[in-house]
Amino acid sequence: MTALHEELERYLRLRRSLGHNLADAARLLPRFVDHLEVTRAEFVTIEAALAWSQEPDSAPGTTVWPRRMMAVRGFARHMTGVDSRTEVPPVGLLPFRTRWRPPFIYSDADVIALMAQCSRSIPSSLRAATFETLIGLLAVTGLRVGEAIRLDRTDLNCPEGVLMIRRSKFGKSRQVPLETSALYALSRYARQRDQLQSHPTSPSFFISNRGTRLIYATVSQVFRTMCDAAGVGTSSPRKPRIHDLRHSFAVHCLVRWYQDEGDVGIRLPWLSTYLGHRDPRSTYWYLSAAPELLAYAVKRLDATHAVAL
Repeated sequence: MTALHEELERYLRLRRSLGHNLADAARLLPRFVDHLEVTRAEFVTIEAALAWSQEPDSAPGTTVWPRRMMAVRGFARHMTGVDSRTEVPPVGLLPFRTRWRPPFIYSDADVIALMAQCSRSIPSSLRAATFETLIGLLAVTGLRVGEAIRLDRTDLNCPEGVLMIRRSKFGKSRQVPLETSALYALSRYARQRDQLQSHPTSPSFFISNRGTRLIYATVSQVFRTMCDAAGVGTSSPRKPRIHDLRHSFAVHCLVRWYQDEGDVGIRLPWLSTYLGHRDPRSTYWYLSAAPELLAYAVKRLDATHAVAL
C-alpha cells in the first residue's frame, strides 16, 4: 500500500469514528488516489482534482462531477496537515446544478412485472430471488435503497413483524412494521438464500452469489436491465429509477388516505416517521409528485372553503 493510500485509509477511519456517512467518499476516493499514482502525482493538486472529477465516463449535466470534487476537497483538507504542498480545490469549482426531476410512479402492475422479470432474465436462482425480493420490499415499504442493502439478517424480527433500520440518513434508526405478506416473502427468501449459499461471507440479509453484501451500483444496473426487459416505463417521458419506488409508495399511501376521506394532515407525520424523514416538511414534497394527488388536494381544499362560506 502506497503512502497516499495509507493516508486515505487513515482519513476514512477518522471520519467514520466521528459518525460521518462516507458511502460516496469510500467509493470515489480510492479511484482518485489511483489516478494520482497513474499520473505520478506525489500530492493532491487542483489540476489533478479537476482532471479526475471531469473524466468523460459521466456526462457533465449529472451530479457525478461535483460529487467527485466534493469528496476530493474533504480528503485534500486532511492532507494539508500531512503534506504542505497539498492544494485544496475551492468551493464552487464544479458547482451542483440542482434540477427537480418528476418521479416515475410505478403501478402495481409495473412492480409485478419487474419482480417476474427477475426469474426470467437472471439465470442464477439466488441472484434472481435476491432481486425479486429486494424490489418487492422497496415497493411495499418505501425504504431507501441503501437502507435495504444495509439490512443484516438480525434486522428482521418475524415475531414482532418489523424491520430494524439502523443509523440511516441523518443518523436515525427506526422500526418499520411489515404486512403479513411481506414477512412471508422475506422469510421465504431467507430460506432460499440459506439453502443456495450456506457459507456467506457477510451478515447481510440480501447477498450476492459470492455471499457478500450487495453494492448500490450493481443493484441500480440490474434494476435498469429489468425495467428495459419488462418494458416498464417505455411509453413514459420519465425514465424509471429505482429510487422512484420510494416516491411511488408515498404517493399511493397518500392517495389511499384521500380516497378514504381521512385527515391527511394528521396522518402525514405517521408517513414521515415510517419513511425516516426528519420532519413532515420533507414528506410534503410528495404532494406534487402526481397529478392525482394534486386533484385530491384541490378537491379537499374546495370542500373546506365551501363549508367555511
